[in-house]
Amino acid sequence: MNIRKIVKSVFGGAVGLFLIIQGIGASDFPLFPPLGPLPPVTIPANNPQTEAKVELGKKLYFDPRLSGNNWISCATCHNPALGFADGLPRMLGGPTSKEGGRHSPTVINTAYNEFQFWDGRAATLEEQALGPIQNPNEMFETLDNVVRKLSGIPDYVRAFKEVFGTGITADGIAKAIAAFERTIVCANSPFDRYMQGDEHAMSESAIRGMALFTGKAECIKCHNGPNFTDNRFHNIGVPADGPLKEDLGRYNVTKNDADKGAFKTPTLRNITDTAPYMHNGFFPTLFEVVQFYNGGGGRSENKSSDIHALQLSGQEVGDLIEFMKALTGELVEIKYNAVPLAFPNLPKGF
Repeated sequence: MNIRKIVKSVFGGAVGLFLIIQGIGASDFPLFPPLGPLPPVTIPANNPQTEAKVELGKKLYFDPRLSGNNWISCATCHNPALGFADGLPRMLGGPTSKEGGRHSPTVINTAYNEFQFWDGRAATLEEQALGPIQNPNEMFETLDNVVRKLSGIPDYVRAFKEVFGTGITADGIAKAIAAFERTIVCANSPFDRYMQGDEHAMSESAIRGMALFTGKAECIKCHNGPNFTDNRFHNIGVPADGPLKEDLGRYNVTKNDADKGAFKTPTLRNITDTAPYMHNGFFPTLFEVVQFYNGGGGRSENKSSDIHALQLSGQEVGDLIEFMKALTGELVEIKYNAVPLAFPNLPKGF
């Protein structure tokens, strides 16, 4: 039996994915949400998608006038050319481009997140969209002033009237940006094609890596489900780096001692596009990330009990990385026509 048939048998014909750990039977260990192709994005009832709203959100996303000095846009830290991140260990923001304490997370597939930001302080993309605008260390602007500035631009005034039936509001800005971000979905990766029946979509090394991912390496404990994240928060002992000597992460939101030093599990989709890694950008490469886990993570009084030495061989480390490379897909163009509009194309000149 070749490696593909072995993996297919483990994955139940690429339909159901079960955790296999050496020496532990399925009945003795909890099952995790199966890996697989992404489902359709869930659209909130209070912010239905339309092509015009998405287009408006796109213009706002790239508009530096949302910042205090009129040169920082959402795309400054979440650049499409850099995996919708910025390629830096930690973001630069504020009026003096000061280094922040955390790495800019990718916007790719954030539509599937249950929480936004590394510490989960925002529950929705709409809430997230307004956070950086008001943050003095990021875009350092006020919502009232953004509304005032945009209200002086005729094309924006017409677009908001067309899309929302109102003047320019902070709520409308949030909803439009969130609508655009819900279209930033990457799929059709070699992994997706393999799971859909193309046995040649992934290399032999990546296939071995997938078996390790769900077995010996135990990655699936946190990186599970179609978007490769459990949407939870974990302390894995990442060393402090950058201007923050200590970052309490999720604890800052919940004030629960168990959450000290815990950060959100990021998606692994398109992980090759979003280096460096971890909440503070501590690791420049995937190799260093895997070796960190292989050695049992870092030192922390509150480290997760799931983090321990893995004893992966050099080849196994390489295979695991090849599997993660196979999670890099392409941007899916999503069209929305749910609400007919008289002028689906916004005027130029924003």
